[in-house]
Amino acid sequence: MTRNMAEKVIVALDFDRPEAALATASCLRGAGCRLKVGLELYARAGLEFVGRLTEQGFSVFLDLKLHDIPTTVEKTLRRLVDSEATLFDVHCLGGLEMMTRAAELCHGAGKKLLGVTMLTSMGEEGMKAVGIGGAMEEQVLRLAELAWRAGLDGVVASPWEAAALRREFGEDFLIVTPGIRPAGSAANDQARAMTPAAALRAGSSLLVVGRPVTGAADPRAALERLWD
Repeated sequence: MTRNMAEKVIVALDFDRPEAALATASCLRGAGCRLKVGLELYARAGLEFVGRLTEQGFSVFLDLKLHDIPTTVEKTLRRLVDSEATLFDVHCLGGLEMMTRAAELCHGAGKKLLGVTMLTSMGEEGMKAVGIGGAMEEQVLRLAELAWRAGLDGVVASPWEAAALRREFGEDFLIVTPGIRPAGSAANDQARAMTPAAALRAGSSLLVVGRPVTGAADPRAALERLWD
């Protein structure tokens, strides 16, 4: 895998111990990928941990999926954007005003903001269970349009919706897709998964990959094998 391909990958550091996350980061140093810090690691290591990753040369996506009233999200982001992370996210279901205020704050700090549409662990039956009718793609496009109107840089969505999102919102809209699984790997809790190559062909901008890389004996070798 070339460095250009690695730059399209965000490795999810889904660990409960900072030491394990740092060990994986050390294996991946210089490979060209980005890193993601989610809720589990953030709860354990805190915001300062982002700086320990950027010191190793990584660009960091702080994936906390903020979803609250506009003022609370804005105040929280005001603290988060002071960190070295370059990419953040909020839930699109928080609404237009919340996303607009969040985008203005992030952009004022020189950071980018994504809107989370529907979690890749959820299928249409799961949508119905929480009172959301219709097809998954329709719901994702509806939420993505809100994010676009609010001025967000892009959305988080499954690769299954990437082609429709790309047609609707153009080449400059970031489409960040979890649910990436190399051929032959387990889907785990991802209901709408796709291989890395297929996701890029569908229109994904950046691919979030977790266990296929972090669970490998050699994470760097696993990263390089993603397109095999």
